[in-house]
Amino acid sequence: MFENVDFRFNEKLKFNLDLPFSEHLEELRQRSLFVVWTILFLTIGAFLDVKFLVQILELPVTQVKFFQSAPGEYFVSTLKIAFYTGVLFGSPVGLGQILLFLVPGLTEKEKKIIIPLLIGSLILFIFGFIFSYYVLIPAALNFFLNYSEEVIEPFWSFDQYFEFILVLFYSTGITFQIPIIQIILGLFEIVTSDQMLNAWRYVILFSTVIGAILTPSTDPFTQLLLSAAILILYFLGAIILRLIKY
Repeated sequence: MFENVDFRFNEKLKFNLDLPFSEHLEELRQRSLFVVWTILFLTIGAFLDVKFLVQILELPVTQVKFFQSAPGEYFVSTLKIAFYTGVLFGSPVGLGQILLFLVPGLTEKEKKIIIPLLIGSLILFIFGFIFSYYVLIPAALNFFLNYSEEVIEPFWSFDQYFEFILVLFYSTGITFQIPIIQIILGLFEIVTSDQMLNAWRYVILFSTVIGAILTPSTDPFTQLLLSAAILILYFLGAIILRLIKY
């Protein structure tokens, strides 16, 4: 699909020339409002059944009892849970609106690149979310529980617990964009796949540092898991770039 694609920055964004610039702005405004209203609708829907979402978030640590340190803490936490749920499930709608806005102004060659990259970015973000929920979060929480099980009873603030896993969710989702960034750099001929593969020693160091920075739990096991995921994603991106002959 990506063979012999000559992808460069345009001197200006190529909109559909049949429409004046003001109509493009109006179209952009309408599409943005549609995304906002979609997220709002999904947020309200999530809030109406937020207890179910809370139970899902509590599943990784069934042996912990949660508390709220202030009368309105749990309420504020549920508002945040509903909002981030709306943003998460509204992401495909936002991606679709971006595609509908950009596609008319792209050449056929650019369409072969942009559309798969946007879709791939969304898929990778979802995989990052799943990896975080089923691997990173249980590993981090079990580390803390096992470390203190003989001396401290686990009573955790639900708000702080939610903030903790939220950071892991989104930092992992962003980390899973590494192959997309590599492909973009390769398409613009900033870095080649050979250069990426030859820099593997620096990548190991970089992945270790990034894993330590993005892991809020500070435990070495969770940092190691995230660093390993970064390495796998990096080499995956380099291999994909090699396959499309960059």
